[in-house]
Amino acid sequence: MNKDFANYCCELLSSAGPCVARRMFGGWGVSVDGMSIAIIADLGAGEKLWMKADEDTRAPWVAAGCARFTYTATKKGVTYNMGMNYYSAPEDAMDSPDAMRPWARLALECAAKAMAVRLARRVAKAQPSKSKAAKKAVKDKDVKVVAKKSVKQRD
Repeated sequence: MNKDFANYCCELLSSAGPCVARRMFGGWGVSVDGMSIAIIADLGAGEKLWMKADEDTRAPWVAAGCARFTYTATKKGVTYNMGMNYYSAPEDAMDSPDAMRPWARLALECAAKAMAVRLARRVAKAQPSKSKAAKKAVKDKDVKVVAKKSVKQRD
């Protein structure tokens, strides 16, 4: 995998914050403040930037014609098509950091939301007496609020 392409992707995603690209599973993981916002992988058609998404943000990626990250896995002789919540970056967004800005922010929001969920789960596990409240926070919109506040602090 090409380190130059990883560096270019970090430059494109710079509006989300200081990006770090690290080798991961034959590709690259791209993170901002420890939150994974993208991966770089070659699924057979060359290196491609795949950006973090979730159920709430899937529609814009699909509307832009972005492909979902899917791969084939074999377990006990059975082949499965597996998918991850990452979508290919829109082709026109690969031209400049300004064009990538809305997509980078969307990926950052998803990463912040995922981080808030992980933290709420850790709190629930560490403090069993408060686990109902923590579980409720994970299900409620509180997680979205925390994620949006985290993203807005970067503005």
